[in-house]
Amino acid sequence: MTQATRSAPARIGPCTHDALRRLMRRLSAHYDARLRPVGLKTTQYSLLARVGWLGPVRPVDLAEAMGLDASTLTRNLKPLAQAGWLVQTPGADARSRLVSLTDEGRAKLAEARVLWRKAQSGLNEILGTQRVAALHAMLEESLDLLPHESTTDTGATDD
Repeated sequence: MTQATRSAPARIGPCTHDALRRLMRRLSAHYDARLRPVGLKTTQYSLLARVGWLGPVRPVDLAEAMGLDASTLTRNLKPLAQAGWLVQTPGADARSRLVSLTDEGRAKLAEARVLWRKAQSGLNEILGTQRVAALHAMLEESLDLLPHESTTDTGATDD
């Protein structure tokens, strides 16, 4: 082995962003297919689950917890509210609002949670539990290392 070979950096690949987007599209398709019988997509399930976990929550806090900007959150909440699964009520003062699950939303979440768990089990079987655990650890570590940048600062958008 030559000196140049030993000191050459490992090839990372063409684009981390592209690779992650391709992975996310496949993961979303996996979960979406399993949630289809209850009429939810992964983004909708995640919102219902987060509201259920946080309880009545201010939209700004929900957006932060979900890593979404305010306009994306508003756009994603609308069909869930129209379906009767979420409701927005007045908050502590005249300017604030709270988002919470309705009884129908809790029932839809419970119904979807069964399918979500099956989707996760299926993913564990496909990828292997060790790979899934390593992926989770790497993602959390990466999230901790990367600065949280506002989409308005970078010009990026959430699709």
